[in-house]
Amino acid sequence: MRFLITNDDGIQSPGLAILAKWARTVGEVAIAAPKEQQSGKSQSIELTKHIEVTKVPFEGVEEAYMIDSTPSDCVRIALRGLRLPCDIILSGINYGWNMGADINYSGTCGAVFEGSFLGKKAVAFSCGVKSYEGAEKNLGRVYDYLLNNGLFRYNDIYNVNFPDEPRGIRITRQGGHYYEDNFVLSDTKPGHYRADGFCVHKNLHSDEVDTDAVVDGYISVTPLSLDRTAASFHLLYDQQKSFVDRK
Repeated sequence: MRFLITNDDGIQSPGLAILAKWARTVGEVAIAAPKEQQSGKSQSIELTKHIEVTKVPFEGVEEAYMIDSTPSDCVRIALRGLRLPCDIILSGINYGWNMGADINYSGTCGAVFEGSFLGKKAVAFSCGVKSYEGAEKNLGRVYDYLLNNGLFRYNDIYNVNFPDEPRGIRITRQGGHYYEDNFVLSDTKPGHYRADGFCVHKNLHSDEVDTDAVVDGYISVTPLSLDRTAASFHLLYDQQKSFVDRK
């Protein structure tokens, strides 16, 4: 198995090193990761500027590149520029959960969306802000779960969130808002505002929803899709149209 590993916390992130170390135990590893912090960049890409790509030393990895752009650009350059061989893209391990509506902002998830767009299978990994330990100890467990249950036969991309002390694995759907932001004046930079985030999650203890499952101690495995069509619209509209047509 050949893995391409990226992230949005930057190539110096401890989570990236943990993920690469584990991946080397089950396959070949190449790395293409951002030069600097890229959290919140979603699936953004650079269309007008040249992008600096530097080969760098990385323990146990021969092909490791530091890329001065977004996680999605790291994937694009790795596959379409550097032509790195790849069976599965791994993104993470992100410092902080990416679940619920926050998936839309996540650069960690943006990378796997880009991988899917380019025809690859991909998995995003995130953990809480207390420790990487829960993720580090359970990477193999989740990988085996994906393979043993044949999940890649049903979908190409998955979003995995690790609680601090996992008690099991659940396949989930994306929940609602977990964090929201207020913007307040900066204490140090006049005329500047800073985001002041706060948790708005209301736990209904449903292990079918990623936000609830993770907070309740389960590893959440959420299938994701590039398709943003509102399926509920077509279901309701087709039902209504059928009712009208029968009149």
